[in-house]
Amino acid sequence: MENNFQTLPPNKRFKHLHQEKPSINLPAKKRPISLNLESDTIPAATYCLPAKKRICALNPDLFPNKPFSPFDLNLEYDPRSDQIEKSVQENEQEQKEEEVEVDEDGIVCAICQSTDGDASDPIVLCDGCDLMVHVTCYGTPLIDGVPDGDWFCCQCQVKDKNKNNDVLSCCLCPVKGGALKPTNDGRWAHIVCALYVPEVFFEDPDGREGIDCSKVLEKRWGKKCYVCKKTDGCVVECSEQKCCLRFHVTCGLNEGLCIEYKEGRNKGAIVAGFCKTHTDLWMKQQATGKYKIVARNEE
Repeated sequence: MENNFQTLPPNKRFKHLHQEKPSINLPAKKRPISLNLESDTIPAATYCLPAKKRICALNPDLFPNKPFSPFDLNLEYDPRSDQIEKSVQENEQEQKEEEVEVDEDGIVCAICQSTDGDASDPIVLCDGCDLMVHVTCYGTPLIDGVPDGDWFCCQCQVKDKNKNNDVLSCCLCPVKGGALKPTNDGRWAHIVCALYVPEVFFEDPDGREGIDCSKVLEKRWGKKCYVCKKTDGCVVECSEQKCCLRFHVTCGLNEGLCIEYKEGRNKGAIVAGFCKTHTDLWMKQQATGKYKIVARNEE
């Protein structure tokens, strides 16, 4: 037989040779496979699958203390489940952060809205209305020394004398209560309103006493605030020349509007306030360091 193979052409010789005795040197795709059904060992079918379709399962005996959870390979994957789980985790994280902020920042100055306080400028709590103010923000009598016992703010002292429980209101804005002090004409005004309304000043700047509103421009009184839609008190204009929006000082601060105060020469003050649109613009411009507060020309 072998002599006959030698006389055949190479292609036929190769064909007849491998039909009689399969070669193990052929590539896997061309290698003939014949299963012996009578044999006890049958090669696993998963070995013939591509790598991406093979299913690998860990032996549970390797992890005796960690039971495997049952899963269904035929269950379709729903991407919304991951989004829901992610949103739940984010909400829980936000709640934890809010709780921490409440615990750490529960004491806030009613005038500057800051939580910072130290031994030289502590935040003092009124024992009558729970008003919280910095010593330097409130002025007299706290700048003369924090009392060892109870301390009552100006409005609580007046209420106690007059036995009147009505909440005092500010003459410069519609907000009642807060860090109020009497004006020199018998009314009341917020310290922060007196700071940010340009024509209002203190007779005693260090003690922030004797609020004088006599020089407030007539055009500020009775104008509509674009935030609260009320005409009580007086308003400040947006410092952008072409903007005609007006707002109360307290309304602007509550809305996060940019209102800046700067001491000028000869104890003068420069105030800049912006509506929401121009607040965002001013913040971007101020970040460049090329802009500063300038006084707006008043008519």
